[in-house]
Amino acid sequence: MTPSLSILADPPPPPTAVGLIAGGGRLPVLVAQGLRADGHVVHGLGLLGQYEDELPALCTTFRDVGLLRVGSWGKILRRMGVQHAIMVGRVDKANLMHDPFRLIRNIPDLRTLYAWFTHLRHDRRSSALLAAIAEELERCGVSLIDSTAPIPDHLATAGVMTRTQPNSMQRSDVEFVWPLLAELLRLDIGQSLAIRERDVIAVEAVEGTDRMIERVSAVCRAKGWTLCKGARAGHDRRSDVPTVGIQTIENLAAHGGGCLAVAAGDVIMIDRDAMLDRADELGIAVMGVPVAQPSARREDAESGIHVMPSGAMASARA
Repeated sequence: MTPSLSILADPPPPPTAVGLIAGGGRLPVLVAQGLRADGHVVHGLGLLGQYEDELPALCTTFRDVGLLRVGSWGKILRRMGVQHAIMVGRVDKANLMHDPFRLIRNIPDLRTLYAWFTHLRHDRRSSALLAAIAEELERCGVSLIDSTAPIPDHLATAGVMTRTQPNSMQRSDVEFVWPLLAELLRLDIGQSLAIRERDVIAVEAVEGTDRMIERVSAVCRAKGWTLCKGARAGHDRRSDVPTVGIQTIENLAAHGGGCLAVAAGDVIMIDRDAMLDRADELGIAVMGVPVAQPSARREDAESGIHVMPSGAMASARA
């Protein structure tokens, strides 16, 4: 059984040093900027061939580490006096496979092999991988913390976030399908689904959201369908937080999508302001769906937010 590890809701107070284990994409850059703005010293560990070129300059110290050498990550951070770390960013398999020195640079260390045989041989879900990495870092005295804490301004908020408004069909589709998405998330199948006129067109699995969007256009010629994306209840924010960005919006527009509905407070919007501006340019409505709390139902009803009986869906009314 995968061990349950406690996490911190927020980083320790500044100027405490925080480690940043970084993969690719903009998210590690935003996290580093957020940590610096909060007054933290940032010690970066960049996965070889994955991180953005601008990231090292945002860190007090920075060094490359092998993707499959998890045992060294915690040791390096502890030698720097780090007790808390954030792990974010994607791993581009193409970069990994086209590196001529990949066999040398990515020979797994003993601790990674141990984690593989004890935790990951029969369960390769993201949650199992995260738990194995967190356990190894904890063994070295380093705790993974909430990866969204340094970037609160990049989280989805409740209500319509664009000037472009969702139409009545899109609002109805979101309200109808959100309990189904909650069940999809509970079963750990995927984070997204596509819907039009109450027909579920596609469900995300291992291929990821962008490839699912591309798949939708092959089966749905009609325009204006809706993409819904969320996180399961109790989602572990130490890593793998659902993320959308400008690429998501452009991909939606290119394949006939007309609305993006995301779980408020649970989905990261990379470069949020620029993303929303681009959505308006392309005529895509973006809305945040608040996750209802039982104690908040009366207040939600009075504020114009309709809460589904399941408690899993609330739809913001314009």
